[in-house]
Amino acid sequence: SLEVLNLINNPEFVAKYGFNQTTILTLFLPNTYQFNWATTAEEAIKRMAKEYKKFWTAERKTKAKKLNLSQSEVAILASIVQAEQTVHADERPKVAGLYINRLRIGMLLQSDPTLVYGLGDFTIRRVLNKHKDVNSRYNTYKYKGLPPGPINLPNIKSLDAVLNYESHNYLYMCAKEDFTGYHNFAKNYNQHLIYASKYQRELNKRRIY
Repeated sequence: SLEVLNLINNPEFVAKYGFNQTTILTLFLPNTYQFNWATTAEEAIKRMAKEYKKFWTAERKTKAKKLNLSQSEVAILASIVQAEQTVHADERPKVAGLYINRLRIGMLLQSDPTLVYGLGDFTIRRVLNKHKDVNSRYNTYKYKGLPPGPINLPNIKSLDAVLNYESHNYLYMCAKEDFTGYHNFAKNYNQHLIYASKYQRELNKRRIY
């Protein structure tokens, strides 16, 4: 694992695959793979590049182009979608559609998981206003557009959720107050505030601060 880490931190090595040290993580697709025990770090990455090329079919590349996103940007967005919806994969295309709507109108993504990633404190259970001040390119409350790299390794379902996003007019979402793992979606800020208020009341009731 250390040899792999050294390779993906090597600018010259990752450039051979068309990535930089931040985007190289989008090369890796979570799945089950078989390797010979004697496989070298370089051979392992070469195998991942082969799987990456296999995934990015002409059809998927065309869909990414229609979104005006590079393959790495699709993966970065997919990582946010996956972090926002970790429980129910069936809702991910809807979440993806919301972020695509925001990107298209130049609206801040305002994704809590990117903020947590930027802070580097994964013990945070509730994002507060004080957290939004962190000066990080992963702070999507402060910087427009996508962050420079993925915040996790998005799986194939998440990548396809972006490429096959649900078309709608939603711009806001908030976790449902019943804690089922689903979200309430809103087209305007006033409706969003109503949903957010319900969720915040439940957080307070459950003493999640």
